[in-house]
Amino acid sequence: MKKLLFILLAGLIGLSSFGQTQNILANDIAQGEKLIEAYFTPMAGSFGAGLNSGWYNTAKPHSLGGFDLTLTLNTVIIPSSAKTFNIKAAGGDIFTSNDTEASTIFGSADATTMTYNNNSTGLDVDFEMPGGFKTPAIPLPMIQAGIGLIKNTAIDVRYMPMLNVGDNINVNLFGIGIKHDLLQWIPGIGNAIPMSLSLQGGYSSLNTELEILGQEVSLKTKATTINLVASKKLLMVTGYVGLGYNSATTTFTTDANFDLGGIQFDEKVEVAFESNNNLRTNIGLRLNMTVVTIQADYTFAEYPTATLGLGVSLR
Repeated sequence: MKKLLFILLAGLIGLSSFGQTQNILANDIAQGEKLIEAYFTPMAGSFGAGLNSGWYNTAKPHSLGGFDLTLTLNTVIIPSSAKTFNIKAAGGDIFTSNDTEASTIFGSADATTMTYNNNSTGLDVDFEMPGGFKTPAIPLPMIQAGIGLIKNTAIDVRYMPMLNVGDNINVNLFGIGIKHDLLQWIPGIGNAIPMSLSLQGGYSSLNTELEILGQEVSLKTKATTINLVASKKLLMVTGYVGLGYNSATTTFTTDANFDLGGIQFDEKVEVAFESNNNLRTNIGLRLNMTVVTIQADYTFAEYPTATLGLGVSLR
C-alpha cells in the first residue's frame, strides 16, 4: 500500500522534472501520506459532522406502533481553519514552500507552489499542490423514518440516494439509530419529572464520489454518535437540547488503471484516515401542528451544523 501512496501523491501534486513525472522515493512516503491527509481531512470531518446530526427533534420516543417520516437537511458549515493546512506540519523538510499554508480540498482554488526535496539524490523538484473547491458549506439531505417499540424505545432509519451536493461531488448514505427513555427506570420519580430524557445513538455510512484532477476518486465515511437528549413540550412547541460524542473514520480509494500526471497503475489505491472524535452540543425547536412537524436546530462542534426538517409524526 505504501508504494501506491507515493504514486498517488506524485500524481496529485504533478511532480515534473525535465518534462517527465518524478516519482517520490519510498523513504519519503510517510511524509507524503501526511500531505494527502492534510488536504482531504476537512472533507472527512465535515461529512462525519453531517452524518451525526439531525437524528432527533425530541427526547420522547414514540409509543408502541407510533411512527414518523421526516425530510432533513443537515448543512455543515466549513470553518475557516479547515480551508488551509500548515505546510511545515504536513510536509516537514521533504515537501516545502515559500508559503506557510496551502488550500485544503475546501479552500481556495489557487494552487500552491511547493518543492519536493529529494534528500537521497539531492534533486529538488518544484510542483503545484492543487487548490480546493472553495466550499463554504456542505448540505446533506436525507429521509429518516422512525417507529416506536416496547419499553419506550424507538428505531430510526435514514437514507439518501446518490445525489449531487456540489461541483463534482456525489453522495449517498444509509444509517440506523435508536432512542431509549431513561426516566422510566427511576421508580416513583421518573414520571413526576416534567420533561423527557433519553439516550440516543446512531450509525451512518456515506459513500462519496468526486473528481480530482479530472479523474474520479471515492471516500467512504462511517460515523457514530451517542447523545444524552432532554426535551420539554409546551403547547405546540418542543424545545430540545443534546450533549454527545461524535466519531468518524474515512477511507480514500481510487480504481485500478488510475492515471495521475502520466502515471498509470493497475492496483487499487486505498488510504485510511484517522478517526475524527469530538464532543458536540446542540439546541433546537420543533413545531407540532397536529401530525405535521417542523424542526430547526444548531449543533456546536468542530464543524458546526444547521439542521432543518419537515415531517409527519404520530404517537
